[in-house]
Amino acid sequence: MLNYDAINQPMLNYDIKDFSLADQGRERIDWAFTEMPVLRAIHDRFSRELPLAGVRISGCLHITTETANLARTLIAGGAELVLCASNPLSTQDDVAAALVRHYRIPTFAIRGEDSATYYWHIGKALAHRPQLTMDDGADLVSELHKHRSDLLAGVIGGSEETTTGVVRLRAMAADNALKFPVLAVNDALTKHLFDNRYGTGQSTLDGIIRATNILLAGKTFTVAGYGWCGRGIAMRAKGHGAQVIVTEVDPLKALEAAMDGFRVMPMLDAAACSDFIVTATGDKHVLDTAHFAVMKDGCVIANSGHFNVEINIPALEALAVTKERPRPHVESYWLKNGRNIRLLAEGRLVNLAAAEGHPAAVMDMSFANQALSMVYLWQHGAGLENAVHPVPAEIDRQIAEMKLAAMGFSIDKLSLEQQRYLTSWGEGT
Repeated sequence: MLNYDAINQPMLNYDIKDFSLADQGRERIDWAFTEMPVLRAIHDRFSRELPLAGVRISGCLHITTETANLARTLIAGGAELVLCASNPLSTQDDVAAALVRHYRIPTFAIRGEDSATYYWHIGKALAHRPQLTMDDGADLVSELHKHRSDLLAGVIGGSEETTTGVVRLRAMAADNALKFPVLAVNDALTKHLFDNRYGTGQSTLDGIIRATNILLAGKTFTVAGYGWCGRGIAMRAKGHGAQVIVTEVDPLKALEAAMDGFRVMPMLDAAACSDFIVTATGDKHVLDTAHFAVMKDGCVIANSGHFNVEINIPALEALAVTKERPRPHVESYWLKNGRNIRLLAEGRLVNLAAAEGHPAAVMDMSFANQALSMVYLWQHGAGLENAVHPVPAEIDRQIAEMKLAAMGFSIDKLSLEQQRYLTSWGEGT
């Protein structure tokens, strides 16, 4: 085993910012673990059963306290794990330091790393020659297919954490480019119904408030996209007293937003009257030149989608005559028409770049899915076709049952008579 306490030895396999932050990181990791009872239970089971003994796993994830607890759980199960960041601005440097020093997990992640470093770090994770992959946005899988195809034969399967990544992977599968099966952890009910709605809802508002310290009550707040993330953001903004507008391209989601009590309109109309605009679509240039041209003076724009392409930042730069940085996560762009547009967190995930990401209690379920999916893939991946697969329903159900028990709730069970009724057709009126 590598001596991770001898931090100056060149044999160590890591790239982090500052080892002096490691103790602080461990304290925060332990704090988060208190809010993750399902993952704790899986950790205890893994430490007894070692279902991943000797399995090489490469993970490209947000390096946060919650991710660290997933990593601890996989290591407890016997896995050989290497981690890299899935976003240049989401890394918590104290967590990265703790992962290396205290948990002896090779980690390649530095907050604010440039694009070249980001992809070099992914390359280091792939050099681990993974048998299983964990991804958040599909950059690891994409790089594996494009630049390390020599490793594909050894990969049994992978998992994907977020909507954007699932979309990319399904596109790969449709083109017959995906060379191993992937479980869409994002689409597990115990993930997207809770993490995407309650986690994104709370953490996005947290990031906006920390970055700006502007009161939301009474403001006009537009949410682009009414998927599960958009629903959560709209719900939380309404709870803060904002007047919420939703923009959509899907008529069913737009109708749902209207019947949930939100105003629905095209983005060009919303941009002209909004104090805040948050994108959560997973698509490109949702905010573009035409929208910037009509935005109110002082409008705050932010992105809660995985990649920073939802806001066309080069177009905003082209319109601006000057730019200022009045607060750590705020860039004020002054336009030729005299108006000011305030961009948060460089257009990256505002909940992770300007705050701490999702609360540990919802990541408990998401990462329980990841941990159990790794075991499922190790045991069954060789028999799956090269496509994007749902997380098995029994895993989803098990996690829901464990979470309910941890929260102190119990539920009813069907009687034998009720079970028979639900599987028969003979009884009528």
